[in-house]
Amino acid sequence: MVAEVVRDRFEEWQFSAAITADTRRGRMFKSFGPGSLIAFPWVTVYNEHYIEIGRDTMLGPYIALSAGMMPGQECLTSPVVRIGDRCLIGRGSGIVGHLAIDIGNDVWTGHHVYITDQNHGYEDISRPISQQTQPERPVVIGDGSWLGAGTVVLPGARIGKHVAVGANSVVTGELPDYCVAVGAPARVIKQHDPASGWRPAEEFGRQRN
Repeated sequence: MVAEVVRDRFEEWQFSAAITADTRRGRMFKSFGPGSLIAFPWVTVYNEHYIEIGRDTMLGPYIALSAGMMPGQECLTSPVVRIGDRCLIGRGSGIVGHLAIDIGNDVWTGHHVYITDQNHGYEDISRPISQQTQPERPVVIGDGSWLGAGTVVLPGARIGKHVAVGANSVVTGELPDYCVAVGAPARVIKQHDPASGWRPAEEFGRQRN
């Protein structure tokens, strides 16, 4: 009986504490579309005025969502992070933008996905890696794509439309529209051909040559 009461109260608390367009926190965003929410509890949400979220989009609990490296930081672009309409970002995921992360409409992810447009350097051995940064490189994720659980999307990645990325993949470069990619770094294993449908990547390449 006590367990049921605790469970019910926790669920009520979780939903009532979510960030939506109608909450004070939601109004801090550059834009926050109707029907969207960031589930509670979250890990980190700051510099909201550099972040746009479209309509009917949900970010799961334990999310990290930020523009810049610390609260109050002034960024060079606006928005820094844009998430489109009808997206679903899985529990425990992190989206950390410094210059430009653009996530299209209808993009869904599994749990614990990490997306960033900046990375650390390591070349100077006299300084800790934590004090070295590399130049920001914009990230783009096209409409209708799916990122499997544990996927990492690194600076400069450009994922096309309707792309399926396998779990635990690491995306470092460009993935074309209508493909399936897996691995670290992610490589295309299937691609859609308008004439013959989905084909293994090596067959698609031979057909085009």
